[in-house]
Amino acid sequence: MAAVSVETVSNLERRMTIKVPLAPLEGQIRQRLQQISRTAKFSGFRPGKAPIGLVNQHYGDQVRDEIYSKAVETSFGDAVEQNKLRVAGFPNIEHLPFKDAAEEFEYVATFEIFPEVSVGDLSKAKIERPTMEVGDADIEKTLDVLVKQRVSFELVKRVSKKGDRINITLTASMDGQEVESTGDRGIDLVIGEPGRVKEFDDALIGSKAGAEKTFDITYPADHNPAQLAGKTVSYAVKFISVSQPVYPEVDAEFAKSLGVEDGNLDTMKAEIKQSLVQEVDKRIKARVKEAVFQALVAASSFEVPKAIVSAETNRLMQAAAQNLQQRGMDPTTIQLEPSMFEEQAQRNAKLRLSLTEIVNSHNLQADADQVRAMVDTFAQSFEQPEQLVNWYYADVKRLDEPAALATEENVVNWVLEKAKVTDKKIKFDELMAGV
Repeated sequence: MAAVSVETVSNLERRMTIKVPLAPLEGQIRQRLQQISRTAKFSGFRPGKAPIGLVNQHYGDQVRDEIYSKAVETSFGDAVEQNKLRVAGFPNIEHLPFKDAAEEFEYVATFEIFPEVSVGDLSKAKIERPTMEVGDADIEKTLDVLVKQRVSFELVKRVSKKGDRINITLTASMDGQEVESTGDRGIDLVIGEPGRVKEFDDALIGSKAGAEKTFDITYPADHNPAQLAGKTVSYAVKFISVSQPVYPEVDAEFAKSLGVEDGNLDTMKAEIKQSLVQEVDKRIKARVKEAVFQALVAASSFEVPKAIVSAETNRLMQAAAQNLQQRGMDPTTIQLEPSMFEEQAQRNAKLRLSLTEIVNSHNLQADADQVRAMVDTFAQSFEQPEQLVNWYYADVKRLDEPAALATEENVVNWVLEKAKVTDKKIKFDELMAGV
């Protein structure tokens, strides 16, 4: 049996020294060499007939490394269990070369353990819960958005104005050097569309098809992308066409386009209201959950293992790189540093440990009915909800996500019962904007 000693390096770090006797491993080494001898090919010997000494000469060091490495893994697991340690992350294991070992080999494993997780007094936590009811004005605003989403454009001979779609060719230069050009290919853009540079779009107002225009734009120091920040860019633009927006009438045909088969406008508005109520409920729940999670983090004062924070930092970095790629950007051109994600990683790790402790301590795991209710919620927005429900239940692993979310809801409700909760009326636009 391996000899074990454990040293406390810091609050969470431990150094474990383990001595493993070699004698019990010799039998495993001989057995492995015999297995190899049955198939190994040596000049002058038929397969399986080579002397074991020759097999040992060729494969002995490799086999010993395999057996000793397995012994390290097994002995470390046994030592951790015997000392009732909960290891966080992977241990750093150091040892002298196995070939130098005589009667035993010694290795040192340095690792972190999970902290004793304790959540403070949540009765002092203050949580603000948004409230609002969907009214007629909210339905009309949503209807207006739906109308604008279905805009079409028709060519006009007049000068361009805000809201028009124009087709242009463009050349951009900085310090006399061309930095961008569409060539002869025209590009479409809508003047004044959200997210566009106002000064650039303002310069495009007041020109007809066939006109040419040059102008300079000096971008602010905090402009994104950073390549243009504080720079003056000269543009040469040729107008190919100007088209004005045409919005559909809110009539029976419009209602049918939204899925109301009989084209009844009252039915259409009732369905819009139902959809809005669901969206409002979802957003309010998301805000309350975030407030609860923030309260949990604030009430938790334990130390988080560096290994867990490091793993979460890497996860956030990878997610950010994938997000950039999905948006058509090359992640290699943007310097993503661990320091950019460490604060969020620390918060995420602390929250996850707190949630696990609360769930286990108070038996808040979601039951089968709660998981099914979460799946039904997912299915609400599908034309054939039963198909999505069947998909989830066709593979038990697919239920992990709804089960986790339902469990989080249990934690949220548990915290709300303890915290000081105040309701605050919120405007529809504020909620929809995510402010």
